[in-house]
Parts: sequence; structure tokens; C-alpha cells
Amino acid sequence: FIGLMGFNEHVFAAKKYFVPPVWYQKLPASARFPLVLGGAVVLDKETGLVWEKSPDTTTRNWTDAIAYAYSKTVGDRKGWRLPTVEELASVVDPTQSDPALPSGHSFINVQPNFYWSSTSRVGDASGAWGVYFFDGSVGDGGKSYAYSVWCVRGGHSHDVP
Repeated sequence: FIGLMGFNEHVFAAKKYFVPPVWYQKLPASARFPLVLGGAVVLDKETGLVWEKSPDTTTRNWTDAIAYAYSKTVGDRKGWRLPTVEELASVVDPTQSDPALPSGHSFINVQPNFYWSSTSRVGDASGAWGVYFFDGSVGDGGKSYAYSVWCVRGGHSHDVP
């Protein structure tokens, strides 16, 4: 049958390692963010994205941040990238601060800083969007400035030049 997610859920449930996102539910953080790949990464069961468990604390300008993500290996996996601003904001819990993540999440080392996204400012390619993880607000910064980087796998990214 075609379920709430818009596809035959029985077919996908039969695939041993496929975990369809449950965007139509709000999961508690302990169920939403399990550790996978030997505990090196965190699966977001609401979006289907895989996040670094522990983002690097070195700040980088936007161009270096993209290169850093593309060359990264975590949990013996390549294919990392900067998240879009929407993906980055999706992990925020606006009721929390320092960092603005859901209580009970599986992440460590997330700083209360501005984190780059892959999303450039429209009409001004000298800047890009990001998220301030102190309070979860979305903002933008000049691409020449050094900010934090949190890499993601899965989904699909895009950048507006």
C-alpha cells in the first residue's frame, strides 16, 4: 500500500538497511538521533541525513569549508559535504541554547558558533547562509570569514552561485 510517506512502505521496510525518514512525526531526540557506523556518525531519522557526531572545531572560510568537507572521511565513509541552510536548521531546537540542539541528542563537540551552509546569498555571492548554534537562529556571513563546519552525508545539496 502507499503510506503517508508517498511510497510503498512495505517494499522499503523489507530492505534490511533502509531507514525511511519519518518527517511526518516528531521523534524524541534519543530515538531521532541514533549513533551508526560504529558510533562515528549520527543518523537523523526525521530527515534521513547522516551527520558527523563530533564536528571539527577548526574554523574555515567558506571555500576552505567546502574543500574540507569533500575530502573528509568519517566512519570509514567519504561523500561528505556542507549541508544546505535548510538541512542545518533542521537539527535546531529553538527551545534550547548553547547549543540549540534537542535535549538528549547524540552529538558531541557542537560549539555555540555560526556554522556554514552550502547556500549562498541570493543576489550577493560574497556571502552564504548558516546557523548560529548558540540560539538556533539563521543568518549569513561573508565567505571570506572563518566559521565552524559541520559535515553531512545523504540527501541532495545545492548551492546558488
